[in-house]
Amino acid sequence: MVFSEIGKVIETLGKDRGIERDIVIKAIEQAFLVTARKKFGIQGEYETRYNDAEDEIEIFQYKNVVAEVRDSILEITLNDAKELDEEVEVGDQLGIRIENPNFTRVDVQTARQIIFQKVRDAEREILFADFKHRETELITGIARRYERGNIIVDLGKADAILPRREIIPGENFKTGDRIQAYLSEVVMTNRGPEIRLSRTSPLFLVKLFEVEVPEIQDGTIEIKAAAREPGHRAKIAVVSVDKDIDPVGACVGMKGSRVQNVVNELQGEKIDIVKYSEDLETFARAALAPAEITNIMIDDDDKNLAVVVEEDQLSLAIGRRGQNVRLAAMLTGYKVNIISKTKLQEKIQKAVENLMQIPVIAESRAQVMVQSGVEGVGDLAAMEVEQLVSLLNIEAAEAEEMLKTTHDLIEKGEISLQIDEEEELVSASAIPAYHGKIEKSEGEGETDEEKFSDAERRLREELAAFKLK
Repeated sequence: MVFSEIGKVIETLGKDRGIERDIVIKAIEQAFLVTARKKFGIQGEYETRYNDAEDEIEIFQYKNVVAEVRDSILEITLNDAKELDEEVEVGDQLGIRIENPNFTRVDVQTARQIIFQKVRDAEREILFADFKHRETELITGIARRYERGNIIVDLGKADAILPRREIIPGENFKTGDRIQAYLSEVVMTNRGPEIRLSRTSPLFLVKLFEVEVPEIQDGTIEIKAAAREPGHRAKIAVVSVDKDIDPVGACVGMKGSRVQNVVNELQGEKIDIVKYSEDLETFARAALAPAEITNIMIDDDDKNLAVVVEEDQLSLAIGRRGQNVRLAAMLTGYKVNIISKTKLQEKIQKAVENLMQIPVIAESRAQVMVQSGVEGVGDLAAMEVEQLVSLLNIEAAEAEEMLKTTHDLIEKGEISLQIDEEEELVSASAIPAYHGKIEKSEGEGETDEEKFSDAERRLREELAAFKLK
């Protein structure tokens, strides 16, 4: 069956859309196989082959050779079969070419639709493969239009989506504007591949520095961690494998040229570049800069950092609307609690006074207990005799008596378990940010806490496939 018109259309589709000829031919064969089944009976067994020399589709119907035919669609007599093939025997299966299928215009149109659908499917697979391996790269396109607040970005071969939540707050792109973004994900949907971009991810910041700083590209300098509050402030931690190269200076560039290029791309987002250290206390001090830290107490089990600062350093440590401490928590991966030295002393004194409600506890012992983490009568009541013996270096009998007295007073309601104190000034959770090498603020009217929660959700999803160092 000659189908030169369809053949020309398919050839054009193959050339214009970059689809291999074999894929197009397979689509043609499958399309006419479906059409043949509809025309001649779905219970039959058919095969379609494209004859390249004749530029036609050959349709074969397979029948079982039998002595007596019961179903003419599935069977053929031996005598009829021998007219087609002299060597055939009963029990064989014979392929009979349908010389003139007499396809109607509707049949051909059905085949065309199937072919075009399969070509579109192949095109989607090609696009998916082309962009899937480019995940985690920087990519540049042209803004074409807005759809429900999202920007559709023309990448040449395909359109990508820059979701509203992934646009830096305050950015306003117009049709035709150039957009640079981080290719965060390529997923296959019912409508084809969806290419998702981001300008708010900390990985966008990392990639911009990789472009601007040759030492990062060649591996001399590594970005160990990065954290952002898009449109406001960001921090990156860098380290050099060459002791003669200053990683911070290299990222800043001559007269700040390198970091300024990144700042300009991020719409003026302030960027702090800090030196990474394997020593957590040193790194935490750098992450909390420009504040000067008096003391840091590290709880590795619960991944907490208790940070003490002088009163005049408190606002610097917290930062505007808590940005500095939140970014430091993201950078270190630890929850950060900041308290002023004065406030800490008040807290300690209240804890000591709370313990001294027990008549057998002198101030000196209360001080020792507080310094060891016993912050009040409630903590004391939860202790075991052996713990108290070890903590105060006393006899077991004395420890038993102290605990008995404590429990008796609690039962009688004669002492207070709670310490009346104000909450700590700031506590920032260790939201995941970028850590290590890449393996692979939402809406107006939200509170900072809501934006922070959204950032956590997005970053957890984005970093699920990353292997952290």
